Amino acid sequence: MDILVTGTGGARGWPEPGCGCASCRRAAAHETARMRSTIVVDGVLRLGGDDVASEGDVASGGDVASGGDAAGGSEDCAAEGEHLAVAGGGADAAAGSRGGAAGGGLRVREIPGGWDVTGTDGERLLYPARPGAVPVPPEGARPYDVAFLDMLGDPFQLGGLRARGLVTDDTTVLVAFADHRVPSLAELEERCALWRVGLIEDGGRVKKCRYVKKKVYRVLVIGGARSGKSERAELRVAAEPDVTYVATGPSGEGDPDWAARVAAHRARRPAWWRTVETSDLAGVLASATGTLLIDGLGTWLAAMLDDGDLDARVAELVAAWRRTSAFVVAVSDETGLGVIPATASGRTFRDWLGRVNQALAAESEEAELVVAGRTLALGG
Repeated sequence: MDILVTGTGGARGWPEPGCGCASCRRAAAHETARMRSTIVVDGVLRLGGDDVASEGDVASGGDVASGGDAAGGSEDCAAEGEHLAVAGGGADAAAGSRGGAAGGGLRVREIPGGWDVTGTDGERLLYPARPGAVPVPPEGARPYDVAFLDMLGDPFQLGGLRARGLVTDDTTVLVAFADHRVPSLAELEERCALWRVGLIEDGGRVKKCRYVKKKVYRVLVIGGARSGKSERAELRVAAEPDVTYVATGPSGEGDPDWAARVAAHRARRPAWWRTVETSDLAGVLASATGTLLIDGLGTWLAAMLDDGDLDARVAELVAAWRRTSAFVVAVSDETGLGVIPATASGRTFRDWLGRVNQALAAESEEAELVVAGRTLALGG
């Protein structure tokens, strides 16, 4: 299957015309303009864009951008109200059809949230219907060779497809609708690396990639109150197929404010994630094999303060963290940036959490500090 990417931007491109947001200004300043997402499949089928491609457009080049091949991937989606467009006007899959045989022998099927395309060579393509759409393939479908996804709209959808076996390490996964929902191109590239997703410039052709998952590693994400640290941790594991969310804090019964925080966290989590409520972090780390998201170390320590032997508890946690076979992302509070507690117990909590953070950071391949929603990688 040959896929020419003629545009990789959002519904109105990136930067958007007339938009003065920081993201669009950065894109304009660095001359990284991306046209509205559009692809041409095997020279006969166009998906996305603002209108229907004609036979002349494809044969002569028309509005198809020229450019050399680029490594990685690309993305494309149709806008609200648009339908599948067949260059050259296929007999069974004209614009607006619900599926059938497109020009060049392509098989096209409309699915909830997108399109399922099968090439003459048997390769399969998944494509979202519009910005924000989440394609939902039918049960029993075989894995896709190429999948276009609006990762800025819903990064968790990739984890769901991987959990169902529809996206594998052999699937080339590509970003749809790159636009000002992300602060900058650099941030988008960083997220793509976390998700194992490709990105391509306008005018390139999709090249198949096999994504090699990182070896088992541990990540510590720290930040102050309301810094965005939990959201950042969730973003890091969004594309993983097997995630266990480890909640170390109380349920919030009798505390409306805490209950509201717990509910907000639950609402963000995908339905296929498992949730474990426990303070036995050492036990969870010892038995887990998939992906763990621990939120958070501060509430774990608060539960341990009454244990009477913090030295032993912390040593047990650090040893389990060091030996775990899971991919672990843990959230912790950076209490050193806050107000010094006025009570002896408050000072004890602050000091011990600082020690825990240092010990786990020393045993982590990556550590990040989140401030005002911005992330700073910590060296080492």
